[in-house]
Amino acid sequence: MPGQTSQRQAYVLAPGEGRHYPMGRIAAVFKADGAETAHGYSISEWWLEPRTQGPGAHAHPEDDVFYVLAGTMSFLVCDRWVDAPAGSFVLVPGGTTHDFENRGEIRAGVLNFTAPGTFEEHMPAIAQWFAEHPPGMAGG
Repeated sequence: MPGQTSQRQAYVLAPGEGRHYPMGRIAAVFKADGAETAHGYSISEWWLEPRTQGPGAHAHPEDDVFYVLAGTMSFLVCDRWVDAPAGSFVLVPGGTTHDFENRGEIRAGVLNFTAPGTFEEHMPAIAQWFAEHPPGMAGG
């Protein structure tokens, strides 16, 4: 409605800004999550160095949307791998087995939207897991 104001605050992040979660050959930068989005969605960037495996096949109840920003990211969706170059869009409905990895020779990145949005609360444990289990080299 015109004239209504939000309880949340608008903000702008410059390139590279956000909450960083380094995980060896993988890095995540969270732009918005939780209270910033009224728990509606989470937005993050995920960057994988060349020939880097991702988190491994997994499923969770949240929907995942990926938009490839740079390079080519390979996605597992159900039981099929698909190569997705920059500009590609991938929608993974909640409960669907998926994974991603960079099989290429250049750094690859995706913008990730997760809904609903409380994914970042899991990031300290995910970063710790990667510290204990560094990502391997991706096949091809």
